[in-house]
Amino acid sequence: MIDRMLDFLTGRKTPALAGQPDELELAVAALLIEAARMDDQFDAAERATIEHLLTERFDLSPDALHALMDAAETAVRQSTQFFPFTRQIVQRISHEDRAHILEMMWEVAYADGVLDPHEDALLRRIAGLIHVPDQERGLARQRALEKAKIKGPRGQ
Repeated sequence: MIDRMLDFLTGRKTPALAGQPDELELAVAALLIEAARMDDQFDAAERATIEHLLTERFDLSPDALHALMDAAETAVRQSTQFFPFTRQIVQRISHEDRAHILEMMWEVAYADGVLDPHEDALLRRIAGLIHVPDQERGLARQRALEKAKIKGPRGQ
């Protein structure tokens, strides 16, 4: 147990214990849930979007997805900062994949059909923490808008 805690704090990758999500999967799921909760509503459309994105990204079984969602929701409730989650992402995946994670967050933010200003602010902040420049953040947003078939802030 102490080794797993040290691994999480130092960013070392270790095999997930049976029934426990990998730290990277947990970090991504927690940020997606945080994006959904930012407007003080975590509705069924957002949950379904998160579950779809996580299953697609990590090739999860239904049981693994359920365990990951439970662990991520607990982590979000217990955490007061984003750093443990963003550090896992920065240390363990490529720049291109970090931009894709941000795109996933945009998809969650738009899942209910409306972008709340708090969601927008969160995504701007997370983009900085995972080292995704503004231009790439904007492109990720556009791709998410296209997938959601929603017009952007300027009718684009």
